[in-house]
Amino acid sequence: MNTIYLLLGSNIGNSKASLAKAKMKIGKQIGTVTRQSDLYSTAAWGNIKQPDFLNQVIIVETELSATDTMQTILNIEENMGRVRTVKNAPRIIDIDILFFNKEIIALPDLTVPHPQIQNRRFVLIPLNQLSPNMKHPGLKKTIHQLLIHCPDTLNVKKF
Repeated sequence: MNTIYLLLGSNIGNSKASLAKAKMKIGKQIGTVTRQSDLYSTAAWGNIKQPDFLNQVIIVETELSATDTMQTILNIEENMGRVRTVKNAPRIIDIDILFFNKEIIALPDLTVPHPQIQNRRFVLIPLNQLSPNMKHPGLKKTIHQLLIHCPDTLNVKKF
């Protein structure tokens, strides 16, 4: 059994409903959602001229491999109406693999842990809520340590 941490995000339409629908689809197609953070609202990161995002981190137990998980995520996003245009564009749903067990994966279409975890408060705050003492397998620091030293200054607040 594999333990994966996923970040869900949405800033188009009813974001709360989109996150709930994504969790339902993940539960049916990937594995059991065992824990979930609160919902957090944050300003858009990168391309800032767009609506705020609603984000949540979930922990899922799955039998799927990392590559099969990624392919299933892409299918869920597409099925929910995600259209990929430019990087950091507004989106109805975004699902990122943050961690896959304690593995370090470097493939052309999949990098795990997610390479920007340490630079994004909207990722670290919900991660810290769930697993503050978990060590990042590449950076060898806990989630709490990464949050303390995160350079991101965007306001992240509970929804």
